[in-house]
Formats: sequence, C-alpha cells, structure tokens
Amino acid sequence: MIITKLLIFSLFFIALSLSKLHAGEIYTICTTLSPPLSTEKHDGILDKILIEAFSRSQATINLVITPSERGLINANNGTADGDANRISGLQSTYNNLIQVQESNMTYEFVAFTKNKDIVIKNWSDLKGHTVGYITGWKIFDEKVTSENIVKVDDADQLFALLHKDAVDIILYYRIGGDYYLKTHKVKNIFAIEPPLETKDMFLYLNKQHQKISKKLEYALIEMKQDGTINRIITESFN
Repeated sequence: MIITKLLIFSLFFIALSLSKLHAGEIYTICTTLSPPLSTEKHDGILDKILIEAFSRSQATINLVITPSERGLINANNGTADGDANRISGLQSTYNNLIQVQESNMTYEFVAFTKNKDIVIKNWSDLKGHTVGYITGWKIFDEKVTSENIVKVDDADQLFALLHKDAVDIILYYRIGGDYYLKTHKVKNIFAIEPPLETKDMFLYLNKQHQKISKKLEYALIEMKQDGTINRIITESFN
C-alpha cells in the first residue's frame, strides 16, 4: 500500500514537472492599450501575434498594459521581461534591451487633422503647427521639431485634443487611428496623405533573455511564411 501511494505521488510530480516543462517559462511583456492591436482582453492583433510567437518558442507570455514610456522603462530595468511594439534601434538608448530581429508588423505613421487645408508631406512640414502625440512614442520624439508639442497618455486623450481644437495635428499609426474614427463614429477628422513614415515594428526583451530572443525571431519568420500573421490581421478586420 505504501509503495503504491509513493508510486502515485511520484507519477503525479513527474506529470506536473512535464506540464511545467511543456509550458515553458513565463515572460511578462508590456504593451500599450491601443486597439485594435492591444486590448484590455489581450485579443488584439499584436496580442495574438505575440501569444502565438511565444507559444511556438515553448514559452508563455503574460501581457501587461502600461503607459508607453513606462513599458520601455520596466523592460529596461528588469521589472518586466520585454516591451512591444517599437521601432528599431532603441537598444542604443535603453542599454539593457535587446531587439528581436524579426519584425512583428509594419506601421504607417500618419498625421490626423480637422483642417482640410493643412498640407503635410514630410516631417519638416509639421513646423509652425501645434502637434499632439502620445508620450513615449520614440519616433515622434526623434522626428518632430515643431516648437509647440502637446503630449498625452492615450488615444482618447489624443483625439480629444483635436475635438477641442487644442492642436492642429495629432500623430498616430494608421490602423489605430482608422479604428478609433470608425468605432467612435467621428466624421470630421481625417488622415493626411501620404504617411509621414512607414516602419517595421519590433519586440524588445531585457538582455538577460538573449536565448529566447532567437527562438522568437525564428517563430515570427515561420508565422509569416505559413500565413499565420496575415490570417490574424485579416480575421481581426472581418
């Protein structure tokens, strides 16, 4: 009887260990609340791409929504394991971060306005205008040279700037902006063409996670090749 009980307990702990091994380590990754890419339910386009990429890398992801700037800081100081979605090259500023070398997706960065007479063809055209964007969006920190800049915490505050005529222009990514205008049934705000810039976007990890960085790179390549990323994007807009 004792031997039987010991055998049962041994099998139980072996099964538990195998289960944990299969699930892999858990990685806390910061994202910014930005539908339709990142949502409170973690069912946005980016959320699904990251969940699948970590799964294929034999790991589990714990998505945590944080303000944009805070996500980078937390990943850099090790409070979180990583942060997404970001332009390339930020490891030169955040020395404890490494960039997963395969991109998650591509963003079109565009200007939105209520004034149809405003013409913006490049970053320098923003000069002379009051410009709003979300704190922590590094591409805008790097590119915008307007003397009058208003920074806010999220998309609701960003579009409120235009509603209140507090700025001439706001800067955002096209998918997120189009989604906001559609879901809020906004008719008097539109995107200025062409996009200011088109950029591949990347996941960053704290440098202690070099090993899984390579696995995630291969997983994202595979997901592009087998059509998984295109399927996730297509299904999200149907």
